[in-house]
Amino acid sequence: MLKIKLVRTGKRNQAHYRIVINEAKDRRDGAYLEMIGHYIPALKPKVLELNLDRYNFWISQGAQPTETVAFLAKVAKSGKGFPVKKKKPNKKVKLAKKEMAEEKEVAKQEKVEEIIEEKEVVKQEKTEEKEVAKQEEEASKTEKTEEKVEAKEVLKTEEKVEEKVEEKQALNAEKIEEKIEEKSAKK
Repeated sequence: MLKIKLVRTGKRNQAHYRIVINEAKDRRDGAYLEMIGHYIPALKPKVLELNLDRYNFWISQGAQPTETVAFLAKVAKSGKGFPVKKKKPNKKVKLAKKEMAEEKEVAKQEKVEEIIEEKEVVKQEKTEEKEVAKQEEEASKTEKTEEKVEAKEVLKTEEKVEEKVEEKQALNAEKIEEKIEEKSAKK
């Protein structure tokens, strides 16, 4: 059975691969029937050259591509190039991000607590203001009632004084009349 494989060439840490048609049981770097392209992953950007006509021909002949070669063929057919890999952050960066997230969370909690405390203070102030207003209102009511009572007492005393004055005037008027009568009687 024929396989479409990668054959490694190149120096150590500088791998180059040939894309070849080979028997499935043959050695990886052994003889091959045909080379249909090459792949250099060590370069930036990665280099991939694949003769798609010959690839499709060998697929039609029954050759089975390996998973890697199937992926490379898919990339070559799309024409977009290799997908961009996201860099994995190292442990220090992860720890720093985690610490920053925790600090932000702590800061957020502190702000929430401050806001809650401010609201409680405002509520307390409002209740104190209401209590003060009630006390002032009660004090003003008691003052008004005291003033009314005092006014009534003053009116009563004035009435009593007026009554006494009237009585005295009436008595004086009677005395004067009696004296006038006595004088007129003596005459």
